[in-house]
Amino acid sequence: MFHLALLNLLQLDDGLEFSFTDKRRFAKIRLLDNPEAVPPISELGPDALCEPMQLDDFVQSFGRKNAPIKSLLLDQSFISGIGNWMADEVLYQARIHPMQTSSKISKEKCKALHRCIKEVIEKSVEVGADSNEFPENWIFHSREKKPGKAFVDGKKIDFVTVGGRTSAYVPELQMLDGADAAAANRSKKGRDNAEENVGKTSKKGQKAAPKEGGKAAQKMAVDEEEEDDEPAKRRAKGAKARPKKVGNTRADDHEEGGDEDEESNPANRGRRRPAKGPSKKEGRSSDVDDEGSPDKEETVVAAKRPQRKKR
Repeated sequence: MFHLALLNLLQLDDGLEFSFTDKRRFAKIRLLDNPEAVPPISELGPDALCEPMQLDDFVQSFGRKNAPIKSLLLDQSFISGIGNWMADEVLYQARIHPMQTSSKISKEKCKALHRCIKEVIEKSVEVGADSNEFPENWIFHSREKKPGKAFVDGKKIDFVTVGGRTSAYVPELQMLDGADAAAANRSKKGRDNAEENVGKTSKKGQKAAPKEGGKAAQKMAVDEEEEDDEPAKRRAKGAKARPKKVGNTRADDHEEGGDEDEESNPANRGRRRPAKGPSKKEGRSSDVDDEGSPDKEETVVAAKRPQRKKR
């Protein structure tokens, strides 16, 4: 066994030179007496070009497999020699969806697939695998383009993953048949319903914004202004509820005599206190005498000085 990393050219005894190019450096060369009897070659299926299956055997073989057709074509133990791009090309030429179940392909589609495998491989070998020489109507020329920009004969190319490999196909021409189509429709409806429910839930949880200048917007603006003014109103209400103070003594205490001496307040010292008019408690003179005639003069009673509270 030789590792190609160390081997550039192998010359045989009869002068024949043998070389192998492996850019990915995964390959190995084994020298065996009977290669076909030893794995992995012994595990390979019939060669798609050199050992093609007869049509009846081909149809029966596909009828026994429940795997997607694209995965089956890539299975080298079933048919050897078909790679990823060639499987896409064969399925496109045969108008078969890459996810179609093999056992559910009609006999007519199996005949078309059998024929297209032969034609695609023969044409590739004929031009020496030079992709520039491939027919223009092959999907090969556009399968490497980005989704939405890939077209063949004016028809859109879509992409799907089958068997772990990216598969290019034309939805307009390659449609699922039978039970696969029904299953795909059910799956699509389920996804659509799930997306619709998610959209409804997200819209329900969001509060609709009022239109600018509408009644709802004006009401919201008024509510916001009232909320902003609420602290100021509470402060004003609290200030109004508290009794007004005169110096250190409340006004109502001062009128009733108070508990503190006004002279104890430095602001009131040295000031002459105006005399109070007569109050009802001090017996203010009546405005009418015993005979019912009004008095000419009113008796002025001096204001009583509040007593100092003992400490």
